[in-house]
Amino acid sequence: MAAFFSHLLNDVRYALRQLRRSPGFAITAVVTLALGIGANAAIFTLFDQVLLRMLPVSQPHELVRFEWSGSYAGSASSFGGEASNYFSYPMYKDLRDRNQVFSGMLAAVKTSAGLSWNNQAENDDVEVVSGNYFQLLGLNPALGRLFTAQDETAKGANSVVVLSYNYWRTKLAGAHDAVGKVLLVNGHPFTILGVAPENFSSAIGGYQPNAFLPVTMVDVVMPWMAPRDDLNSHKSIWLTLVARLKPGMSMLQAEAGMAPLWHALRNDELAFYKSRSEQYKKNFTDNSHLRVKEDSTGFSPNRADLKMPLIILMSMAVLLVAMCCINVATLLLLRAAGRAREMSMRYALGAKRARIVSQLLVEGALLGLAGAFVGLVFAPAVTQTMVRLLTSADPGSEPYAAGIDGRVLLFTLGVSILTSLLFSVAPVLHFSRRDLVNSLRQSAGTASRGTQRFRKLAVGLQIALSVLLLGGAGLFMRTLDNLRQQEVGFNVTKLVTFSLDPTISGFDQERTRQTVVSAVEAIRRLPGVTGAAATNDPELSGDSEHSDFIIQGYKSPEDENPHLESVRITPDYFSTLQQPLLAGREFTAGDSKDAPKVAVVNLAMAIQFFGSAQGALGRLVGEGATPDTTIIGVVGDVKHKDLRTTLGPAVYQPYLQQKHPQGMYVYVRTAQSPEPVQAEIRQAVHAMDATLVVDSLRTMTAQVDQSAGQERAMAILGIGFAALAILLAAVGLYGVLAYSTEQRTREIGVRLALGSRRAGVVVLVVREMAIISAIATVLALPCIMALARLFRSQLYGVSTYDPLTLVAAVMVPALMVALAAALPARRAASIDPAQALRTE
Repeated sequence: MAAFFSHLLNDVRYALRQLRRSPGFAITAVVTLALGIGANAAIFTLFDQVLLRMLPVSQPHELVRFEWSGSYAGSASSFGGEASNYFSYPMYKDLRDRNQVFSGMLAAVKTSAGLSWNNQAENDDVEVVSGNYFQLLGLNPALGRLFTAQDETAKGANSVVVLSYNYWRTKLAGAHDAVGKVLLVNGHPFTILGVAPENFSSAIGGYQPNAFLPVTMVDVVMPWMAPRDDLNSHKSIWLTLVARLKPGMSMLQAEAGMAPLWHALRNDELAFYKSRSEQYKKNFTDNSHLRVKEDSTGFSPNRADLKMPLIILMSMAVLLVAMCCINVATLLLLRAAGRAREMSMRYALGAKRARIVSQLLVEGALLGLAGAFVGLVFAPAVTQTMVRLLTSADPGSEPYAAGIDGRVLLFTLGVSILTSLLFSVAPVLHFSRRDLVNSLRQSAGTASRGTQRFRKLAVGLQIALSVLLLGGAGLFMRTLDNLRQQEVGFNVTKLVTFSLDPTISGFDQERTRQTVVSAVEAIRRLPGVTGAAATNDPELSGDSEHSDFIIQGYKSPEDENPHLESVRITPDYFSTLQQPLLAGREFTAGDSKDAPKVAVVNLAMAIQFFGSAQGALGRLVGEGATPDTTIIGVVGDVKHKDLRTTLGPAVYQPYLQQKHPQGMYVYVRTAQSPEPVQAEIRQAVHAMDATLVVDSLRTMTAQVDQSAGQERAMAILGIGFAALAILLAAVGLYGVLAYSTEQRTREIGVRLALGSRRAGVVVLVVREMAIISAIATVLALPCIMALARLFRSQLYGVSTYDPLTLVAAVMVPALMVALAAALPARRAASIDPAQALRTE
């Protein structure tokens, strides 16, 4: 063993001397590897957090969550995903207390609330949780204590809060006397019980709340839900549930064990749905199922959206590191030609093949480790950029960390070792055969035919991979361009948006209504503002508000009320957005809470239920037992949730007629560029009350870009990968052509002496590699079309045979080949025949 380490140490010293003698080669190889390994480390950092990493809790593999199926009618409030992921609070308590297969069950929902410390109010992410939340997860406090079952007693009776570690450290400066002090939540005093552990964020994947609040305080934390009495309503679903399996219990056994209880509880709840058809009752009970799902990584609606983009980016990074590996292998073979005499001399002096192989592997390992180190230096910055692009997060509010941890280090070390072994194979095979006589006779730089074939094959493979990456980038660029060119149904230019929620400052419902209306009026009077209005359902932000509607003259075949988009707006909303009014009128200040109830519907709603826009006017709709709201107008359809999908049937109602008003999203139309008006908007709102928070103030153009955040991220990162791939292929091609030209100096001199034209010499030098690149490009084109078919869910308006993408994938590599071959071809054409013939 001592001899092994002695030999290894000697190999390391010798390898360092060799690399120091060739600084140009060493720097080129290290930078090349850093690009590929660093990109893999950056993407894996996010890939691991989103798709692989378990929650930092006790025994995360024992955690499960639930999804249900079957009929439903009532209110649903969600933070993403399908309604089947959410449950009512009474159902949660029944499932928790009456099951026989779990050791415990918790409930949680994410939301935002106004947190005020030292008279500084901010709209922050919070999590509303059941009293057993921390206990079931097996967590211990960093300070004070965490919630217990005694902190979930009765509605409005538990004004206590647990702070996240990050909020305690940043906002309270890590004060150890924080326990027992008061934090204002939406203007209401909450006593600080303790601080959550440092390494824990939430049981919801990718969520980082600043505070945890008892579920019994939901009416304070989420005041818009108070009218529904969600703590007692079986018809309001809004909570996600997490349970811990009993020891030895599998998910299949748990699902089977929960089936009788689930059907019994659904039968009990059927009493709340009277006057329903037999088919509805059957779907509600007999055809309803409760599925038990693995939850070790935490429920995250965003995970489904990020999964495919991350798989695509990880695939691109793997292709890039493969190109880096091939490139370094080519560089090593070019360098090997100059070391032929050295290696032959070592063989002649008695060196064994194992020692030569060991030496070459150590040199490769040093290059790989150096490349990994350099790559890890810039990986966090790349990861942070990716997180912001993919999640559209503002700086400082990223849902995922960009730091390098032990898992990323281990992954990067594995990639560097594997890469080192792969690119070291080329010089190992080159020097594994002893050919002392020829090696000692040959001039430095002579290479075998096998080595030359490998170099050409490597360059061809690099060109093919660069074409493939370029095609992928082209597909995402075309998708982004198509989305940006979409007509969204209203004018996004010269439009500013922000959220204003007076409830986080402790305002009651009536004062909230007055504040929102007054703020809109004050902003409308600002110089340069041509219009202002507000809504509770913002455009192109991923949000959606639905409700069940009764429609005059319409009866669903399944005896279920239509579930339509339900939007509350202030007067002049459509004129402010410049959303076309197709029939009737929009709301005015006269449509107040004491006036007859009115609504405006969109064209999709009018056509589906009334046949035309004019046919909808004067008809009745309603959210209660009978239709009591008259349709007074019809507006054009818009892209609402995102840029890909058009809003379905929607009902717009006056904010002034809302029984329980809440915070709103304000839109401001300007005459000129909207950026200068933003500061004046903040001043106008703060002049009304210093505690009001203007949140997420941005132009609508920026909101559109944010809505296309994933597509923009894929396009930007795809272009980056493709550019690096083309650069690597160009470097590899240039190296091979330059070396080949040098090797054929004598041959070229003979040809020129015998009368060959210099143009013919250029063709001689370039022809073979041009053919190789053409073959590589042709082979890569079908792969691009296969990629378009495989990733079509991530594309928009792009066909499998997108002509612009295919043309770019052919033209750019062709230009790259021409540029890379220019200098070697020029050198070949300028060779002096007399000087070449004198060269040995």
